[in-house]
Order: sequence, then C-alpha cells, then structure tokens
Amino acid sequence: MSAELLTSRPAESESTLVLTLSNPGARNALHPDMYAAGIEAIDTAERDPSIRAIVLTGADQFFCAGGNLNRLLENRAKDPSVQAQSIDMLGEWIAALRSSTKPVIAAVEGAAAGAGFSLALACDLIVAAEDAKFVMSYARVGLTPDGGGSWFLAQALPRQIAAEVLFEGKPVIATRLHELGVVNKLAKGGAVRDTALAWADDLGRISPYSISRIKSLIGAASTQSLPDHLAAERDSFVSALHQGDALEGITAFLEKRAPVYK
Repeated sequence: MSAELLTSRPAESESTLVLTLSNPGARNALHPDMYAAGIEAIDTAERDPSIRAIVLTGADQFFCAGGNLNRLLENRAKDPSVQAQSIDMLGEWIAALRSSTKPVIAAVEGAAAGAGFSLALACDLIVAAEDAKFVMSYARVGLTPDGGGSWFLAQALPRQIAAEVLFEGKPVIATRLHELGVVNKLAKGGAVRDTALAWADDLGRISPYSISRIKSLIGAASTQSLPDHLAAERDSFVSALHQGDALEGITAFLEKRAPVYK
C-alpha cells in the first residue's frame, strides 16, 4: 500500500475537514505525494465556506514517523535538486497549513517525529495523547531539520529548550510540551481524535471572519513593531465591525442567544 493523505468529513463534525496521514507499515512516514495532496486539500478548504476547521491526524493511532530514511538514502544517489524539490513541496504544505484562514488542529497519538513534528507545530493547536512522544532526531542521523521545525521550536520555546530538543534529538513526552505551552490539550490514548473533533466543532461555531483575521494578527505579531501592530489591529477591528459576522454576533449577544454565522 502506498503513502497517501486521506480526506474526510466526519458525521459527528460535518463542518470539519479531517486530513489523515496514511502509510501502512511505515508509521505514516511522509512522501511527496502527501505534500501535493495536502496543498490541494488546504486550497479546497479555503474555497469551501462549509468547512470551518481542519484536523490533521495519523492513521492507526500513530501520527507520523517523519521522513522515510530508505528513500533519503536513495536520494543520495540522485542530483541534490531532487531532495531540494521534495523539501520545497513540504514547505509549501507547511506554509499552507500556517496561512489557512481556518483553525487547524493536530491530533497526535503515538509519536510525531522529524517532519511529522514540524507538521504538528505548523498547526494552530495541538491535542496529544498523554503518552505521545515528539522528537526531532535529525542530528542523530547526521541531518538538520526541515518543514520549519527549527523555526517553530525557536518561536515557541526558550532558546535553551529549543536547542536541547534539536541537539539531543531525544523524544519529548507530550506532558512536558503541555507544561511548556506547545501542546494545548492532553487526552487519554485512543480519545485524541474525538477530542480534536469536538474542539473543531466548537471552533466552527465561532465567527469564521474573526478567526481568519485573528490568525493573521498572530502571524504578524512577531515581525511588527507595537505601533504597526496597533494600526493593524485597528484596521482589522473596523473592517470586522462593518461586515455580517459582527452584526450577527453583537445582535445575538444582546438577544441572549447563540449566534449563527453563515
């Protein structure tokens, strides 16, 4: 069986698009076909207003083992551009996840290793099994991170902790990452997908316009000065006030009912 990215709209949360990494027998190791399918899936979600949230998970209660080392060995015999193109496509998928206007939740069971860890970090939110492991073991096989792994960890953690995770390449248990603020929610093994879907369903009831704008503001915050960010917040607020979601949200609040966003 081949590596693929499965897409579904579960009955229990029809407003959620579920992307499932599937590579039977290889712990859902990544392949360029997955990257291409992932880019297409995010593009489709962006054009479909009925999709309010995205959940990224792995088949058979295992998130992702990262890159296939046998394939990497094969690529050593090829022109370096072959591996570069593969990494560029992974980067496109990572960027698409990050820039999506929909909230993206990683649901991690088993382990997220290498670029699989990078994929989880690219999501807005992470739900993980209490015993799930996260590992960036590149240095242990003479490699360096891809998929934005070093960037995400440097953004999310103190420099010393990011260096520890990347230098040592040892598994980090989900409970520690939860304490460090990288993992949002912990769940019992076997319940991670359902927890993520329930969260996605809740997020799907929030103004999609607001979530889209807030994601943009969060993304810009690390590169903007405070005056520039205050101006961006002002412009976003004024724009939001004069569109339909604000009318529905404010009216629903005053009428003491749940808002219904189109």
